[in-house]
Amino acid sequence: MNESILKQAISQYKTPFYIFNTDLLAVQINKLRTALGPDVELCYAMKANPFIIKELQDLVDFYEVCSPGEFRICERAQINMNQVVMSGVYKNQSDIEYALNQYGNQIIYTIESLTHWQLIENYALKQQITIRVLLRLTSGNQFGMDESLIRQIIENRHQNFISIDGIQFFSGTQKKSIHKYENELNMLDQFCCDLKKQYDFTVKKLEYGPGLPVYYFEDETDEEELILGGLSQLIKKLTFGGKIALELGRSIAAPCGAYVTSIVDTKINKNQPYCIVDGGIHQVNYYGQMLAMKKPPLIHWNKRSGETREWTVCGSLCTINDVLVKQYPFTSLQTGDTLIFEKTGAYSVTEGISLFLSRELPQVLLYSEQNQFRIARNMILTDHLNYFHS
Repeated sequence: MNESILKQAISQYKTPFYIFNTDLLAVQINKLRTALGPDVELCYAMKANPFIIKELQDLVDFYEVCSPGEFRICERAQINMNQVVMSGVYKNQSDIEYALNQYGNQIIYTIESLTHWQLIENYALKQQITIRVLLRLTSGNQFGMDESLIRQIIENRHQNFISIDGIQFFSGTQKKSIHKYENELNMLDQFCCDLKKQYDFTVKKLEYGPGLPVYYFEDETDEEELILGGLSQLIKKLTFGGKIALELGRSIAAPCGAYVTSIVDTKINKNQPYCIVDGGIHQVNYYGQMLAMKKPPLIHWNKRSGETREWTVCGSLCTINDVLVKQYPFTSLQTGDTLIFEKTGAYSVTEGISLFLSRELPQVLLYSEQNQFRIARNMILTDHLNYFHS
């Protein structure tokens, strides 16, 4: 995050807050498209950060939407429904019927079970409209369907009003081995080719979630370019003949974000220096941060000359688990100083235990050079969510 942007935000807004530099989204998307090539479509998994979807509308090809709430956010942001892939392991009939009534066949729907298939099939026959779907192949968990059920659906697919566009597959995040991508893509390519050979079914689209890694911690070697280059070569070797779309969330959103929090107290307990911040683990987390031992990208904004000591940074929750990082070297750290956690554009704003202790939800800021600072969400008190008495 640019230092002048941070300086301006810190001077104007009360901590804790998130800031998402939306100009960095274009930079990251350009990096991905340059590495992967023009034929690869990009689908943004909006669960990573719903606040930035409007800024991504002209940058990505599709949005993965996994809940009625996310869908309503898309409506408020006026996202083109032709860009929406309605995913999610649970699809309520009334929610599906609302989307179909409002937007017809603009949306693509994932089929995660026989129940999903039957729900879509019944509505399509009743309304006499064609509905586009992707069949989700399971990776061995509760999501998607077994290969045998997908084969069964495709073999008996001769329906007038359901268009099976292709296959969706996702097996996890933060995958740092190119061999995992190779094994998965080889499996998917073979599966698509088998469907053509055995059932005369052409997979027009393969939506694949590679789970590209984000390198968060100081002791990691950043191999993003190596991973992207290897993935690009693997995609070029696919033979099934259809389009491939990569479902990405963390790798798009993470670089654009920073979380800013203030030190409200310092102490030394049993020779260990502790500082307490006005945020905590309910507002910021890093995937793979175990017992707060790894060092995330962290800026001590008020760094000054003096003694360097290893501080443990704790949040404002009344639980011993609220530790953001242990034994981090700070120089002349004081109460009132500001700490900035970088690469927090993905998940931190939505994934924390935000209602614990009825702490407030932080302000969310968006920044771009063209529009400067915009408040995407004001600070919200949460005590009324945990108890309401009329």
